[in-house]
Amino acid sequence: MQELIEPLAGLVATGGVVVLSGAGLSTESGIPDYRGPSGVARRHTPMTYQTFLADPVARRRYWARSHLGWRLIAGATPNDGHRAVARLQQGGLVGGIITQNVDGLHSAAGSRDVTELHGRLDVVVCLGCRRRTSRAELDGRLRAANPGFGGQAVAVNPDGDVDLDDAQVAAFRTVGCVSCGGLLKPDVVFFGETVPAARVQSCFAMVERARLLLVLGSSLTVMSGRRFVVRAAKRGVPVVIVNQGPTRGDEYACLRVEAPLGRLVPALADRLLGAGSPVGPVVVPSPVGG
Repeated sequence: MQELIEPLAGLVATGGVVVLSGAGLSTESGIPDYRGPSGVARRHTPMTYQTFLADPVARRRYWARSHLGWRLIAGATPNDGHRAVARLQQGGLVGGIITQNVDGLHSAAGSRDVTELHGRLDVVVCLGCRRRTSRAELDGRLRAANPGFGGQAVAVNPDGDVDLDDAQVAAFRTVGCVSCGGLLKPDVVFFGETVPAARVQSCFAMVERARLLLVLGSSLTVMSGRRFVVRAAKRGVPVVIVNQGPTRGDEYACLRVEAPLGRLVPALADRLLGAGSPVGPVVVPSPVGG
């Protein structure tokens, strides 16, 4: 591990680092990724935004699966990798965090000003009146509407969806917005949906100001995250990738490290800040206004 740390520490030591994190950072919190060593193979096609809007049967299937998956996501806690990123930020070395994850674990670990590229699963938005509520509130309503629902999650995906036998969702009841009765959707970016342009531009600006882009736990398979690596390379910002397995951004990296993030990132923080450097009090603001 020491041999892996030294070249990485030399690049991070002068600060100005922007972190781009992916599902691989959350695997040690019990949330598997899609493509890494703990990845799960989907048995069904991911929900698309277009299908969610158009097909009530597909919506019911999604909510039944997500209802179970949410319980697993909600029970997840930050791991040593998340806490080490927060230590690096509070130590003045990391200036910004962009995450492709929707689990909220960066903030729970004490990181601040996290840009959640794809939104958060713990927030629900009404597609009619745009009212935003907490997922915990919706969970209570769905439990009340489905007192006999006894489905068992087979495997959870990083987006909180699970593999579930269709027969188990046939009687599942969905609920609408308490204000207008409109369709409810997790406040996350579905396949076929675009990340808000202002959010993307903010991330581009952050990357362009960086002295180093540090990718943690992302295969960079989809352009949603890879575009920031490409932009960094075009602007002459060095890119370092730490991931278990190859990525689609490897050609842009000045350093590529293959190691478990839960071991390497804490070791990096210890090397640069001193062992046991504190994160400080964790204050997690509510993601739902009002």
